[in-house]
Amino acid sequence: MIRCSMTGLPMNDPSDGIYDDGEWISWDWINGQLYKQELQEQYPKADPELVEIFESLVGIATEYHQKTGRYLQMWGELGEFYAEIKYGIKRHRPGTPGSDGRIGNDFIEVKTISPEKGYHKVQVKRSGNFSKLVVVRITEHFDFESRIINRTSLRKGSGKAAHVAWSRMPAEGSEG
Repeated sequence: MIRCSMTGLPMNDPSDGIYDDGEWISWDWINGQLYKQELQEQYPKADPELVEIFESLVGIATEYHQKTGRYLQMWGELGEFYAEIKYGIKRHRPGTPGSDGRIGNDFIEVKTISPEKGYHKVQVKRSGNFSKLVVVRITEHFDFESRIINRTSLRKGSGKAAHVAWSRMPAEGSEG
């Protein structure tokens, strides 16, 4: 019986892998390594294991929606998780008031726009203790994109909350 030298798992057929330097290596293991490399390139500031968990959660949410036509109500957590792996945010413990985490010396507030929202804007408390706002938008196809702005870019006002429209935020890659 042929076994993959990297995993120890049996290979049913020699076409399930390659023979190199006296050892069999399965295509499954090779493809897994390529996938991990792609994730590392996409999220260079993140722990690869956290990225894999994020991808699994999105996959489960997608499957659930395809099967039932309903969304799992976990938008805020998915948005914060995405911001964590995308920007390297060190998140605070759950329930910490004022902000969701930090990047260096900057306190970060994360807001999420879900596919269920009929409008593409968020509301953030003016009293929050944050210097940057990350807005994550999740499409109905579970595609994620985000934008980050400085708190000083929020419109001035006297109300308890500031409103930020996605369309008025600078595109990803250009901080406002």
